[in-house]
Amino acid sequence: MASLEADCKTELDTPRALKMRNSSGKGSMPFPPNQRWPRAGLTVYNSDMNQVFHRLMHSKRIHSRVVFLLVVYFMVAATNGIGPAFSQSPSVPNFWDPKTSASRPANFPETIRFLATDDHPPFVFRDLDGRLTGFNVDLARAMCQQLNSSCALRIRSFEDLLPALREDEGNAIISGLARDPALAEDLAFTDDYLKLPARFVVRQGDAAGFDEGNLNGLRIAVANGTRHDLFARRFFPQAVIVGHETTIDARNAVRDGSADAYFGDGLSLSFWLRGDTSQDCCEFAGGPWLEPGYFSEGLSIAVRKEDEEKLEALNFALRQVHQSGTYRELYLRYFPLSFY
Repeated sequence: MASLEADCKTELDTPRALKMRNSSGKGSMPFPPNQRWPRAGLTVYNSDMNQVFHRLMHSKRIHSRVVFLLVVYFMVAATNGIGPAFSQSPSVPNFWDPKTSASRPANFPETIRFLATDDHPPFVFRDLDGRLTGFNVDLARAMCQQLNSSCALRIRSFEDLLPALREDEGNAIISGLARDPALAEDLAFTDDYLKLPARFVVRQGDAAGFDEGNLNGLRIAVANGTRHDLFARRFFPQAVIVGHETTIDARNAVRDGSADAYFGDGLSLSFWLRGDTSQDCCEFAGGPWLEPGYFSEGLSIAVRKEDEEKLEALNFALRQVHQSGTYRELYLRYFPLSFY
């Protein structure tokens, strides 16, 4: 089975091991030329996560290797207090139909070389000792365990991920690359392993009386021009939609009481609710919104289009990670305040 080992000198020299390698090399050929490819919504909430993770990792003298395993819930509770938003039973998403079963591939890849960035907590980032960690890192390791494959994780800037894939420096990108139609001729994507729902937040204590099926007259704050703004104006005609220039202003509206609720990205809100700027004001209300065309885009792993064997194996591994219970463990480790 795969094990996590730190070794920046060699790569794939230990069978069945997931190795972390940091390389500063750059791909020399654009893929395609002069094009910046979007992440699947990650930049929207990166500042929220960096703020929370910086506080969590520096507020107590605890070894960074166990920050998420032992400390996250308790440090958040000690720092912010536990309110209704933290007392609810966590909900873990399931993106795989339990009534269907994926066929076991005839062949598993002997090695998988993942490509990622290291600047997006909690997906991939460096702990206080400079070691790579994060949800995507542990998910890749769990997949390797299911496939009994030897794996590597190589770090590139986001702009260099596609050139690195083309130049065979790696064969799978696990870094939130969006399914851009322009990439369809060159890339294939696995099943989504995480979707990014929209959520409502209201002031602490108001969630019990909040009915998202009856928003008549409620003031709903949104950030102008976002998909959440467009969705709310189209599907919540009975509400008073109050647009704000920035996400921060829209969130502050519900925090300060000038709006009854805020409608926005669930993942970023899960970190904002636990951060300093929320002032422990608010909590999730209602359920996750995954409306196709608005919030159905998710995180997946990209491979070269012709690499059908690895795509099949990765999809099989993702399903097995979920069925084994490992996915639930990882989700709650890195997202203790579930955004589902």
